[in-house]
Amino acid sequence: MEPSTHTSGRAKMIRSWVVLYFDSLYSWAFYKTSSKESAEDLVQDTFLVALKSIDQFEGKSDPKSWLFGILRHKVMDYHRQKYKNPGIVALAAIEGRTEALFGTLFNTHEEWNATESPQPWQEEPAHLLDNPDFNEALQDCLKKLPLNWFSAIQLKFLEEKKPDQVCQELGVTPTNYWQIIHRAKLQLRKCIQINWFNG
Repeated sequence: MEPSTHTSGRAKMIRSWVVLYFDSLYSWAFYKTSSKESAEDLVQDTFLVALKSIDQFEGKSDPKSWLFGILRHKVMDYHRQKYKNPGIVALAAIEGRTEALFGTLFNTHEEWNATESPQPWQEEPAHLLDNPDFNEALQDCLKKLPLNWFSAIQLKFLEEKKPDQVCQELGVTPTNYWQIIHRAKLQLRKCIQINWFNG
């Protein structure tokens, strides 16, 4: 086969995959990044990698599975890059918010402040998740978390990944992971208490 014919055949195959799989890939990338621009960039990069390495695709697997494998690595790289270079200003803001939060929740002896001690919820958490209004309040609270806290919560509780998988995906140590989860849960609880139960 002539090189130009081979190249045009590969491009034609990729074009057909774009038509067939773009929407699924984009939806998953958007779910993972919460950013339209980032999702579009990641999917575009996925198809570029597929075009460059099409010779490695031997047809033994489904093209959609192969493309999702490429995209999965792209999303992991995206998150690693974000968390390894969070920016000094953003990091300072997160630390400041964290200190402010803990200053309101605990006293100097690291005990709960009387007014901030967790109160039992009137409804069962499982029933709350069936309530669309509660889900909206929960989503609003999740959006207020720092990005790495949000991702850790999403990976652990929504995607049910094991701690070592979350650490690997976010590029954090186990100690840092448990601190993030603990702090995120405290902030979520306070936010839900204010915006749902007291709202």
